[in-house]
Amino acid sequence: MPTRRRFWCATLGTPLLALSCSLAHAWTDKPVTMLVPAPAGGSMDVMARILADQLSQELGKAVVVDNKPGAGGAIAANALKSAAADGQTVMFTANNILTEIPHVMRTSFKPLSDVKPVAAVAKTGMVMVAAPTLEPKTLKGFISYAKTHAGQLSFASYSSGTSSHYAGMIFNQKAGLDLQHIPFAGSPPALSQVMGGQIAIMFDGIVTSRAMITAGKLQAYGVASKTRSPLLPDVPTLSEQGFADLNFSNWLGVVVASSVPADTVERMHATLTKAATAAKVRERMQQAGYEPVPSQTPKELGQSLQQDYERNAAIVKAFHIQLNP
Repeated sequence: MPTRRRFWCATLGTPLLALSCSLAHAWTDKPVTMLVPAPAGGSMDVMARILADQLSQELGKAVVVDNKPGAGGAIAANALKSAAADGQTVMFTANNILTEIPHVMRTSFKPLSDVKPVAAVAKTGMVMVAAPTLEPKTLKGFISYAKTHAGQLSFASYSSGTSSHYAGMIFNQKAGLDLQHIPFAGSPPALSQVMGGQIAIMFDGIVTSRAMITAGKLQAYGVASKTRSPLLPDVPTLSEQGFADLNFSNWLGVVVASSVPADTVERMHATLTKAATAAKVRERMQQAGYEPVPSQTPKELGQSLQQDYERNAAIVKAFHIQLNP
């Protein structure tokens, strides 16, 4: 704790303020390790480093980003579980690591019992995109086009068992189409096939598609959410075009091991929320293609996580999506 803050704490005149300062000190007396279940340089890592920079200023301590990709997030999650339950080791993750991947990949951690959410700091939506050379310029036009080219078109995803895959399957069903699913190992290779016209459409994250939409390298048929995205304000939602079930987004935030005490989680939540709402963090967040999220308590986030997990389980069952070995 900086000297000036320590002196201020020592001169507090009321037990309540003294207790408040003591509790604040309990989470700031050591550096923090922020695990990221993704490679350095990826979109999740970018957001983690934006938050870590501000968090280190709030705490007056170093916040070290430690990338541990692989095994569907299990490598990072297991490192989190094995760390001391003092809140000094946290994991910055997208919620799909906890709510999507465990349904289609065997993982060595239980997403709803081994970890618990602390604070969501940003979110990313999805958008349905196609090559600008594809003749239909509206969603309605594309559906008509796909029906007259039955059996000839496909949709890409950035891996089986992800929201990109789920959205494509639901769209296929609701629109009465027979688009074939072609999974890729990530968004960039899938988008290159869509931009080249080899694959008709893709549901992609706004983070990776927005720049190409703006540059005219992709056209957008609709955003997969209930409300329009401030990052693509001129693109209508799929919901307002008759597809209310196409509502997909991921929040990004901090989780800890379930063994971390509730009072520590509450103090962490307050500090993380303050860091995430700093003006320069919001600015960098938007530049990276993320949107801010309304503050939710750890309990509310836990309930949201449970709902997303159950929804994805139902999608996997309904479309007979197979578990990968």
